[in-house]
Amino acid sequence: MKALVPAHGTVEFAEVPQPEPHPGEVLVKVDAFSVNRGETFLLEDPPPHWRPGKDVAGLVVQAAADGTGPAVGQRVVAHPPGAGWAEYAAVRTDALAVLPERLAAPTAAALPLAGLTALRLLRAAGPVTGRRLLLTGASGGVGHYVTELAAAAGAQLTVVTANAERGARLRELGAAEVVHEVAGARGPYDLVLESTGGTELPRALELLAPRGRLLWFGQASREPVRLDFFALLNGPVSATVRHFSYADVDHPDGDDLRTLVRLTEQGRLHPELGLVDDWQHTAEAIAALRGRRVRGNTVLTLN
Repeated sequence: MKALVPAHGTVEFAEVPQPEPHPGEVLVKVDAFSVNRGETFLLEDPPPHWRPGKDVAGLVVQAAADGTGPAVGQRVVAHPPGAGWAEYAAVRTDALAVLPERLAAPTAAALPLAGLTALRLLRAAGPVTGRRLLLTGASGGVGHYVTELAAAAGAQLTVVTANAERGARLRELGAAEVVHEVAGARGPYDLVLESTGGTELPRALELLAPRGRLLWFGQASREPVRLDFFALLNGPVSATVRHFSYADVDHPDGDDLRTLVRLTEQGRLHPELGLVDDWQHTAEAIAALRGRRVRGNTVLTLN
């Protein structure tokens, strides 16, 4: 089959063996996949034998041998560990969700990584009704989903985005305030959701209320963080900083994927596609994503 493989910091097409599913896996004919920023980072120095592709949507063409999961002919959205940028992908039956008829594959493909991160991030945050939240790096898919979910739960959310157009959209989705740099945010906040690292994390941390919490879920700036213990004594005394990984869960991804699909079908979550293109143009899409010329999710289609 045809697949996209790492090459010179980006991807190129190659002929690879079609996957042979294990007993608890289905074979999915991929209709669309999403490109995540983290995968573009990995392409710069890919692990041995790794192929990108964690967000896919498509058609089950071979059911699981152990009798679990969807039947042949059902459409699914799935979150495999990799290798999804291909004509076919093998996916564990507990890492997918069946799609309703009206949910298109490109829209569904925008759900897994960004949606799972947002859903689990807010679970880790605990009850947010009536609380003041600050979200940094809010321009992408995670920021979109966090904004919708947090606003619906009654949070008073301030988002940080450098893009004015994107900020206007996040306000439409329920953000109470939009700022274009952390320095423009007005604390104190009960909770900070921080995804940029570098110099922004210490600045965001200073905006916490005493005994507030900061959940650190990314480092988009790719710059290390330096914290000054004594600086915290002048503001967010006894603040908590927690490293957050969306993969640190004790239940399969399929449970949360079904939640995301249900919320989308009910019109309570609105995946936003910043770029939809044919997968022949994946390398160009990666370049656009790296250059921050795309807002929302980047989705490539095979049909």
